[in-house]
Amino acid sequence: MSLKRQLLVASLLMLLIPWAGLQFVLELDAALREQAVQQLHSQADRLARSAAGQVPATDSDSVLYAAPLQRTLNIDGYSDDWPGYDDTETAATPTAGSISWQQAVDDDALYLFLRVSVTNPRYYDPGQPEQPYEHLVLFWQDGDRRHQRLIRTPAPGPVVGWRPGRTPAPDYRITGFWQATGQGYQLELKLPRPADNGRFGFEVRRPAPVSTPGQAPDHKAVVAIAGPSLGAPTLPRLVTRLPGLERILERALLPGQQARVVAPDGWLLAHSTVPAPNNRPEFDTMSPLEIVEQISLNGLRALVRYFQPEPLIMPDTVTRMDRDRLTGEGIVRHGEGPVSLMVVTSLADGHRLVLEQSLEQLLALSGNTLGSVIARSTLLIIGLMLVLLGYASWLSWRITRLQRAVRASVDNDGRIVAAMPTTAARDELGELSRQFSQMVDNLQGYTRYLESFARRLSHELKTPVAVVRSSLENLSQDDRPEHQATYIQRAHQATDRLSQILQGMSEAARLEQSFDHAEKERFDLATVAAQAAEAYQALAPNHRIRYVGPPAGRLLTGSPELMVQLLDKLVDNARDFTPEQGAIEIDLASAPAGLVLSVFNEGSTLPDHLASEIFSPFVSLREGNDQGHLGQGLLIVRLIAEHHGGKVQAANHPVRQGVWFQIWLPTP
Repeated sequence: MSLKRQLLVASLLMLLIPWAGLQFVLELDAALREQAVQQLHSQADRLARSAAGQVPATDSDSVLYAAPLQRTLNIDGYSDDWPGYDDTETAATPTAGSISWQQAVDDDALYLFLRVSVTNPRYYDPGQPEQPYEHLVLFWQDGDRRHQRLIRTPAPGPVVGWRPGRTPAPDYRITGFWQATGQGYQLELKLPRPADNGRFGFEVRRPAPVSTPGQAPDHKAVVAIAGPSLGAPTLPRLVTRLPGLERILERALLPGQQARVVAPDGWLLAHSTVPAPNNRPEFDTMSPLEIVEQISLNGLRALVRYFQPEPLIMPDTVTRMDRDRLTGEGIVRHGEGPVSLMVVTSLADGHRLVLEQSLEQLLALSGNTLGSVIARSTLLIIGLMLVLLGYASWLSWRITRLQRAVRASVDNDGRIVAAMPTTAARDELGELSRQFSQMVDNLQGYTRYLESFARRLSHELKTPVAVVRSSLENLSQDDRPEHQATYIQRAHQATDRLSQILQGMSEAARLEQSFDHAEKERFDLATVAAQAAEAYQALAPNHRIRYVGPPAGRLLTGSPELMVQLLDKLVDNARDFTPEQGAIEIDLASAPAGLVLSVFNEGSTLPDHLASEIFSPFVSLREGNDQGHLGQGLLIVRLIAEHHGGKVQAANHPVRQGVWFQIWLPTP
């Protein structure tokens, strides 16, 4: 599996954190809802005790419900300004036969609207008052006294109420408008408002159809009844919302709550609401981060609602509620409004109190506070996951680029064909790239070294091997003893030369192997150099060998034996190029990063093009190759210097005539 996929899997595991947070929120939401139900039951009981004296007494008789008006009606015979207006002329209110009606109240008036479907309605004829006609009879009751008014008209237009009797009298407290329609007529009335929970009813009367030819029509036929006739014992009760009860409920509600008092048959007697405060900031004032956080919080709320029980859908605006749904407790939604938690408690005479609490307010406890934290954490984790994926892609791209660079620097035969590109990155991959680059450079140098080594070794071995071969051939063809002795001597010299070559090669190899076992110690390089210089002078009286550095105090961590061997090779090389009585000086100086050990010898100068090659094997500037100098001495110098973490350099002295060797050695 690639690194990118591994990091992707690791990133996906981070999603367990918001999942665990979601489980916690769901459990917390269920606990809050259960606790809220208990609190709502306690609050509903308190509200029931407060509203006990305001709930009207009821009986089993029928009722007429009048919705409260929010604005004054225009009495014109049309229903376009009534609550729940429907211009299709299809009744949205209770109907009886071909009649539909609707009631409404304001502070001191009762409004009644009727729609009668009839073909060719017969209006009141003042010249023939005994003839049947379309009319409306109103009933209401004050205490034990029952009142009756008659609504009739000779033609569509304004109407008033009439007191019945032999001499009818108008009652101008009752006014209205009779409007003819294509399907019949509409009647809109305004009359004094009866007492709350008082008795009120009406009857729509019209001529009865004639069943027998010659029979006179009967104007007492009743086609719609919203109240019994005068002979009935009781009238329907006029039920409407009670402002005093609503004020009592409103004072006891909390933000985001609403309470309803419902009559035994489902009619709404009171409805109070305390809206929840809108704490959400305006969109224009929100920063991009707040917008993203709000979107995440809304998503969290939607997710919590998704796992909640399915709410019971109720009408948005209701005047009568289904009693079968008002049982116990549950989650409800009115139309497209917010989801609420509902509890129902019983009142006197079969009334019920319905208390609802918006779940958004409950969710605010776990949503706006903890939910905001979870939303931020989710956004943070998603952001971190994206950053991690981007970082993984970036790492993968860097590794792929490093892989391509390594592949491009080596051909199929394993030869170094190009250098690796440099990088300035300071992390582990940058360091790895630099190590690869250094390794490639070292391999390239080592490859060149091996190629030159093979070439130089072949050159060094070619001459003694040729001498041995020619001597043996001549020896086999020449019988003269003196000549054979010469050939044998030449073969011995060539084999000695081969032995010296192999001995020099093995010396360098043994030196490199000894590095693994050499123990480093703290020693004074100045003392070692001074003592070595005295020994060299005693062994080479024909040269002036001296130490010109400080006598002591130049500490170095390394192998003193190897440093003496380094000086041996440098001084031995200097003696070969220094004339008799010439000076060979060993010096030791301090440098910013360590020590500088130098060896100067008077004599011939060093060709510039060979300054860096003399530390390679089989490179020698001596005249003649019969002295056993194989060019391995300075190679050993370079190996010892590199073992101590230093480097060696050869150059012509800038002031004096001669060659100057410098070895930089770092000190801790």
